[in-house]
Amino acid sequence: MRDSPPDTERRPVTEEHHGEEIVDPYRWLEESSEEVETWVAAQNEYADTVLDTDTRDALRPQFERVARVTDYGAVTAAGGRYFQTIEEPDEDHGVLYVRDSFDEEPRSLVDPNAFDGEAASMNWFTVGPDGERVAYGYDEGGQEQYDVRVVDTDTGELRDEVPDAGRVNPGGFAWTDDGFYSIRTGGPGDGEQLQKALYGHRHDADPDEDELLTDAFSEHAWPELAYDTETDTLLAAVHEGTTHTDLYRVDPDAEEPLTPLLTDYDATFAPHVASDAGEVHFLTNYEADFSRVLTADVGTVAAGADLDPDEFAVSIPETDAVLQDVTVAGESLVANHLRDASSGLSVWAGGETVETLPSPEFCTIDGVDSDDDGEELFYVVHDFEAPDRVTRYRLDGADASPETVGRADIELGVDVSVSQEFFESADGTEVPAFVVHREGLDPAGEAPTVLYGYGGFRIPQTPSFWRFAGPFLDAGGVFVVANLRGGTEYGEPWHEAGMREHKQNVFDDFHAVAEGLIDAGYTDTDHLGAYGGSNGGLLTGAALTQRPDLWAGILCTVPLLDMLRFHRFLLGESWTVEYGSPEDPEAFEYIREYSPYHNVEQRDYPATMFKTAAGDTRVHPSHARKMTALVQAHQTGEEPIVLRTETDTGHGVGKSTEMIVEEQVDQWTWLCDRLGADVSKE
Repeated sequence: MRDSPPDTERRPVTEEHHGEEIVDPYRWLEESSEEVETWVAAQNEYADTVLDTDTRDALRPQFERVARVTDYGAVTAAGGRYFQTIEEPDEDHGVLYVRDSFDEEPRSLVDPNAFDGEAASMNWFTVGPDGERVAYGYDEGGQEQYDVRVVDTDTGELRDEVPDAGRVNPGGFAWTDDGFYSIRTGGPGDGEQLQKALYGHRHDADPDEDELLTDAFSEHAWPELAYDTETDTLLAAVHEGTTHTDLYRVDPDAEEPLTPLLTDYDATFAPHVASDAGEVHFLTNYEADFSRVLTADVGTVAAGADLDPDEFAVSIPETDAVLQDVTVAGESLVANHLRDASSGLSVWAGGETVETLPSPEFCTIDGVDSDDDGEELFYVVHDFEAPDRVTRYRLDGADASPETVGRADIELGVDVSVSQEFFESADGTEVPAFVVHREGLDPAGEAPTVLYGYGGFRIPQTPSFWRFAGPFLDAGGVFVVANLRGGTEYGEPWHEAGMREHKQNVFDDFHAVAEGLIDAGYTDTDHLGAYGGSNGGLLTGAALTQRPDLWAGILCTVPLLDMLRFHRFLLGESWTVEYGSPEDPEAFEYIREYSPYHNVEQRDYPATMFKTAAGDTRVHPSHARKMTALVQAHQTGEEPIVLRTETDTGHGVGKSTEMIVEEQVDQWTWLCDRLGADVSKE
């Protein structure tokens, strides 16, 4: 155990960027070397010392209790069968089960707990339209580099395997009668994660002989596939970042396999094929800031080129709520709208609402799926007060009451109050936030308070069950989730107001919520903490450098921090659509202005824990390493600056229950100790 951080040698590298000299004192921490590993180990030892408190001992048994329960995943219905992951208390990963009805016991199809290697996992699965095949992504160490394995639903036997498929996922996967199409990538080791290619594979073929259809995708593009079995029509929606889509029909036998259908439109298009109805439904923000659904005949799409979206039918018009997703349910569509950052489901037919499903006041609904006939709907309800509920709802009018078919048997251990409050940002924009605390709590202006935020990539921050927050809330803590610009809580304008040259709005929103919580009498700067990860790690990094006076503690996980070099590592180049590119002189100016790594100075900084993972293949761990070294060197105060690096895991997927418990114990020990929350049980 060490009582101080290791000394970090400065080895300055000076480069000129658009006329400005930039000095990077810790460039060597970007390397994968024995020297860096030794430095990381020393930082972990120091973190162990700081985190070795009574709080840690108090939290561990409570976290084991809420983690070691039966957890239920969303239901996928296909071919008269129901597929679902279920994780029992003594398991580290959810097992994929199948059953023919909910009246019978589920049958195990894939058990990741039996995989060779402690760090192996199944991070996704997708079911064939007839329910007879299931493909899943086999991963090791949370690296998101997958072998695609296909199992037979009737026998559970492995039917097919395509190794080393890269970052393939269900969005880039489309079933055919005798195989599948998939988008594959290179690996992080060879720097080719952003090299994507579309392949066709037959179940009886050697994967090495799979047909390469096209690799004409830019580094910024992520293709989504949709396939119509009736007309043998394969669609590729090529998403450039989060703001633009080019839609193509894929003609495998053509010299130029990508036939343009919808291109050069300043909008996104996500196709949903309804083969039985002979239609393709496009979830789009074309001339609709809050999004809508446009529908075209499959035959028109299969035979045409350069389609005109103005000629499509409007199946779900734009409303005053943001359309987040749509699900085909027989001859109807199920819309998932977001209003003030809370979800609601409705059923549409002929361009009209025919039914609105009941839902809690503050909730998130996802995992929506329908059976083949559109008679049953399945979805998952999340909120701050109760565990996630896997829900079945009859759409045929037989039973209008939602039925819970899966719910973890856990409670927060405290009755909570949830409210939504609005705070005025620097430019006058009203920014909402969910405020959660113990029922009847009188904060008296000094409650330990955690402010969580993200603010980017069209990802809204909506209600969810933070099972590990229970002890903190019971100890009088306040947990706040801010709906910052950069998400889609209020449609595409809300997103665009938090990207590229407008990124400072996100940080201003976060600081405004923090100041508003103080002004409202919840807390003060001695008890207020900032928490965020990934793009939210950039947010908390900016909170550290721009407003260090606001915080008693900061938790900054898997973060982006060196924003002048983020595009040089892993998936970074693809994010220049969201942030802008440092290679562009205009973008360099505004990125340089907020880049956390380039705005550290000699001063008192609040206690800060940076957290990363050695196997992260999205955000390079050097961001957290370099920032830790720099802030430690510039800290003039007494508060600790620590780095926790996890091994055998990546950006966040595929973690075992044991790893999740250890991670959460670290993080909540840090927050509780820094903010003054006494979680000991007497």
